[in-house]
Amino acid sequence: MADSTIPDSWDSEETGASDSKQQSKPSSFASLSFNPSAAVFVPGKNVHAAPFVPPSSTPASFKSQGQVEAPTTTVAAPSSGSTMAKDEKLDESNAAPADSTPAVETDASNAETTEPSDEWATDDGKKDSPLKSKTPEPTAEGTVEDADDTDQVEAHQVAKIKAKPKDLTAQLKKEHVNIVFIGHVDAGKSTICGRVLQVTGMVDKRTLEKYEKEAKEKNRETWYLSWALDTNTEERDKGKTVEVGRAYFETEKRHFTILDAPGHNSFVPNMIGGAAQADIAVLVISARKGEFETGFERRGQTREHAMLVKTAGVKRLVVLINKMDDPTVKWNKLRFDECKDKLLPYLKKLGYNVKQDVTFIPCSGLTGAYIKDPPADAATVCTWYKGPSFLDYIEDLPSFSRQSEGPVRIPVVDKYKDMGTIALGKVESGQVYLGQRLILMPNKRECEVMGIWSDEIETELANTGENVKLKLKNTEEEDIQGGFVLCSPESLVRTTHVFDAQVVILEHKSIICAGYSAILHMHTCSEEVTLKSLIALIDKKTGEKSKSPRFIKQDQIAIVRIELLGGLVCLETYKDFPQMGRFTLRDEGKTIAVGKVLKIID
Repeated sequence: MADSTIPDSWDSEETGASDSKQQSKPSSFASLSFNPSAAVFVPGKNVHAAPFVPPSSTPASFKSQGQVEAPTTTVAAPSSGSTMAKDEKLDESNAAPADSTPAVETDASNAETTEPSDEWATDDGKKDSPLKSKTPEPTAEGTVEDADDTDQVEAHQVAKIKAKPKDLTAQLKKEHVNIVFIGHVDAGKSTICGRVLQVTGMVDKRTLEKYEKEAKEKNRETWYLSWALDTNTEERDKGKTVEVGRAYFETEKRHFTILDAPGHNSFVPNMIGGAAQADIAVLVISARKGEFETGFERRGQTREHAMLVKTAGVKRLVVLINKMDDPTVKWNKLRFDECKDKLLPYLKKLGYNVKQDVTFIPCSGLTGAYIKDPPADAATVCTWYKGPSFLDYIEDLPSFSRQSEGPVRIPVVDKYKDMGTIALGKVESGQVYLGQRLILMPNKRECEVMGIWSDEIETELANTGENVKLKLKNTEEEDIQGGFVLCSPESLVRTTHVFDAQVVILEHKSIICAGYSAILHMHTCSEEVTLKSLIALIDKKTGEKSKSPRFIKQDQIAIVRIELLGGLVCLETYKDFPQMGRFTLRDEGKTIAVGKVLKIID
């Protein structure tokens, strides 16, 4: 440790050096052969010592204010022990004799120094420190640069997003498209979805080999591809999809979300929830002899699913005629044309533009033929089809129109708890960003967006059309139900328990009168309703209205007043917002009617 006093002269320093404690030799000078306990440098005596650099003088004004003296520059020498301590405490009065070795003096304006100079910041209006320029300062937009504190960074990022959410849209380069796979049970929907994930690289080879081995052990060798989406034991054992499976894949231009809807009649309500989130519907048909006929007969799900996705507002329909490699088909063009010719009149009756919005593609989900590439032996087994593969077709579709500038509308599909409350749904309108405050309707609970995941990818902003998971603050899982809607505070969604609607009766054996009850399916909501009154009957040909009919029956169009038996429903008129103004009425496992909201009774 260095002495606490400074010697009066160099002679006294030399004399008192022998009484001081030994200094430790710096490691960087370990290889030098010199005496570590030698006396401190005395000019004229120790000729091997480094040139001494005296400290610059400190202005008297600084001394009077109690400022700490700081040298202008530092000599590149080991900074250990008392030698440096004593050098820092030397005063100007201890100058070297005139005949001694001249001291090397460094100009503070030209030297590169790592020590603070006397121009550094004080609290008394002195110049600011150069290091202060490295401290993160908020800019006019609320951004933070190079912040060390993580919480501070996140706070400023939220502030930035709140200020200018549209700046983040540049991060989203690919258009987001939702595809729902529909069709009769055992048509091969889940197998095609698994094959799509495999050819796009979303499922690795090792995982598929594992699924194939497990399926073989259960004598289900051809089901292994479907296990990429059918994840629970019940679905795998029975080979039937129960809930809407979710996955995603990307192409060069677009980001696709797969919605694998169940095909069994018992799970049509789940299928309706998946159709409500879709932009494109893929109707999967089995070309195997007998299977197409079963699915297309009056109670088959091929018919009902095609009608339900049209009711949900899906305009683009891709018909995949699957199992063309089956021994009963063998890529026969006659079988392909037979399925196509039977479907076209029905699809046209539903309102599809069959020339522009409907496309037929032969394929094999098991072998992957025409999912991405033609079959290896296409030149011999399928010479008649010259059209695009499934992935090529959906990649080249025109862009979809979105209402990104409108108020936020997110119908909630599902919810769960995972380190907070998580809500799932599709952004039907507007944009969602971190820190945004939303209102959960119809219970009018205010909440804040703390996290956004778009297809399991964490992001700061979600645009219209994306299927998202939102982590919400200030709300609990019990406060959310399927069919609730997250919306902008400045533009709340309408809520009611009574509304007028135009309905088309699709299938009903007897007449329908006032007081008839059914299940209403609207976006992601399912509620029991009753027909409170029949307002008018509309003539299909002339459009004329006959008021106050006594009853309505199959294939008729009517205006009715519908009342919920309990609670409120979030909706908009079809004219203002079609996505939340369409609905389906079901009863006894059948779709009875479809309709659109004309007027909301407050």
